[in-house]
Amino acid sequence: MTKTTLHITASARLQGSVSSETSRAIVQSLASDTLIHRDLSQGVPLLDETWVTATFIPPADRTPTQAAALEYSDILVNEVQTADTIVIGTPLYNFSIPAALKAWIDQIARAGVAFKYTEAGPVGLFAGKKVIIVIASGGAPIGSEYDFASPYLRQVLGFVGITDITILNTEEAEQFAKAA
Repeated sequence: MTKTTLHITASARLQGSVSSETSRAIVQSLASDTLIHRDLSQGVPLLDETWVTATFIPPADRTPTQAAALEYSDILVNEVQTADTIVIGTPLYNFSIPAALKAWIDQIARAGVAFKYTEAGPVGLFAGKKVIIVIASGGAPIGSEYDFASPYLRQVLGFVGITDITILNTEEAEQFAKAA
């Protein structure tokens, strides 16, 4: 069985990013058959009215403009659907995740694609995936009152059905990579 890893890097730093370098070491230790790398440093489109409207229209009924508005989102969703393991390398910016990572989450967390509404409440559709998150916190302890990133990521990933989540600081991530 082939294994696919999606590696997401969210640091604005192109050189010397601790979160990118440490998460890359984890990706290399996983020895996947296929690697998809998504660098968010160049930005991710923000949601707008056309995008939101298009998500509530069946694909066959979308206008060309609506279809184009979801094109990038469709690519990102496909990457998540394809991956067995997702490794996210992110810094802690102002106590939370970078705006580009939040924009990526907005692009993939689509009703009917990433989750569905049922009589019992929402159900995530990305179940069965493993996520490893490396957070470079600049000294703020992961899980402390200064870390809004970890609980947010756990919540939003759980909402889309991903519950096998490991969150590591950079020191833990280095040990994880060496042990794998």
